[in-house]
Amino acid sequence: MNRRGFLISAVALPGATMFPEVLAQSGQQITHVDTRTGGALLRSGVVKAEGIQPEGAAPGAKAYVHFNGPTEQLAALASGLVTLEPGAQPHPPHRHPEEEIMIVGEGAGEFFLDGVATQVKMGDMVFAEANVLHGVRNTGETRMTFYFIKMMGKHAS
Repeated sequence: MNRRGFLISAVALPGATMFPEVLAQSGQQITHVDTRTGGALLRSGVVKAEGIQPEGAAPGAKAYVHFNGPTEQLAALASGLVTLEPGAQPHPPHRHPEEEIMIVGEGAGEFFLDGVATQVKMGDMVFAEANVLHGVRNTGETRMTFYFIKMMGKHAS
C-alpha cells in the first residue's frame, strides 16, 4: 500500500455532540492520504475513476486519489474521494499542515472539528484550517461518500 493518506475535517455547530479526541496510534489500520510536495508539477487533465485503485487499510474505508502533487501555485494538492461503510471511519481524529475542503456526495455522517461533532448529509461542505484536530465517521445506514481537496501554499510549512 502507498503511504498516501486521506484527511477529513468538519464544521462545528452549536449543540453538536462531542467526538472522542483519540489520535492514530502507530501500527493502527488507517486510510490516510499524504500530499506529495516533490516531483513534477501537476498539469491540466482528466483522471477517469475506473482507472484508480482504492487505498487504505481501515475496515470499511477506501480512498481513491485522483490528483496528488505540487502545482504552479501550490506546494501540495491532493484530491479524490473516500467511501465509508456504515459505522466506519478512515482514522481517528488527527492534524495536518494542509487546509482541506470536503464535500459530502452520498449518505450521511458526523464530521469532527476542534472538539465538536456536526451531522452532515449529501450536499454539505466542510472546511478545515491547517493543523486543526478533525475526523469523520459514517453514522448513517448506507455508504457515505465524500470528495476531498487538500492544499498547502508554497509559503506554508
